[in-house]
Amino acid sequence: MKSRKVTAERVVIVLLGVLVAAVVGWILFLSVPESLEDLLGVVLVLVTVALGARFASRIAASRVSAYNVAEVAVQGPISRDRGRGPLPTGSVGTPADDVVEQIERADDDGDAEALLLRLNTPGGEVVPSDDIRNAAVEFDGPTVAYATDTCASGGYWIASGCDELWAREASIVGSIGVIGSSVNVHELAEQLGISYERFAAGKYKDAGLALKEPSDDDRAYLQGIVDRLYDHFVERVADGRGMDPETIRETEARVYIGTDAHELGLVDELGARDDVEARLSELLGADAVVQKFEPQQGLTVRLRRGAEGVAYALGAGLSSRFDAEGVEFKF
Repeated sequence: MKSRKVTAERVVIVLLGVLVAAVVGWILFLSVPESLEDLLGVVLVLVTVALGARFASRIAASRVSAYNVAEVAVQGPISRDRGRGPLPTGSVGTPADDVVEQIERADDDGDAEALLLRLNTPGGEVVPSDDIRNAAVEFDGPTVAYATDTCASGGYWIASGCDELWAREASIVGSIGVIGSSVNVHELAEQLGISYERFAAGKYKDAGLALKEPSDDDRAYLQGIVDRLYDHFVERVADGRGMDPETIRETEARVYIGTDAHELGLVDELGARDDVEARLSELLGADAVVQKFEPQQGLTVRLRRGAEGVAYALGAGLSSRFDAEGVEFKF
């Protein structure tokens, strides 16, 4: 209802601008059409009308807001650059920095009074997830997270920073845990006649390296990092959701369908998109009109990312599993 009213107001402003411009153009260029010069006058009138319409449109856009809710999507695996699944054909997500940029752009937009964070993600890297969460926390206005298909791990970390979390009855929610993984190929390397020569300063510098057989100390050291990240995760969720930390630990990083997550208190409400928008209307005291905030990508960026996706599918991503650090920590 509000969107129709806003559209009508904009149309009225534009039509008034066109009318004024037409009258001015007629007076200036075409009041007495009698010669070839009058033909030029017709052209000038049309140009004046076009300029008037453009100017009126800008006035209408600045004076009449078409939305009051900014929608930002967190889609796919979360990473600093591009999210990828565990397989070469894994899905591609929106870079975390792009998500943060859109939330901050919405926060600076005077028309965006509330933030709708639409989540469909299995999680991802630790710090990029935290960056998105912090941006949502700092948004000046009500923030509602909406889990569509999946809101797991790093996605739930992000949702815990919003005022409310909504989900569908069949949404997958939870996985409050941390995983640290590395591929170890030292036995295969030995069979191929490849040996690992260690040149490092610091006992744990090469802990988790693919070509080195991990020692008990290495395993304890890496597990300690995972445990500390997990403690941090539990504390953040408990604080953001107002829950008992022990209740969160008892989930043992399980995932739940929306109805079960709601019963456990992991989700505030269950509902479809219309229900979420109705709730936003309540929070704003006015009809919620949603505007999507999406990153603007130039042709060069789109081509580069497309080429990267093809290269990854052909096996380029496989080599990234054997990097110097060896261990990858994710929510």
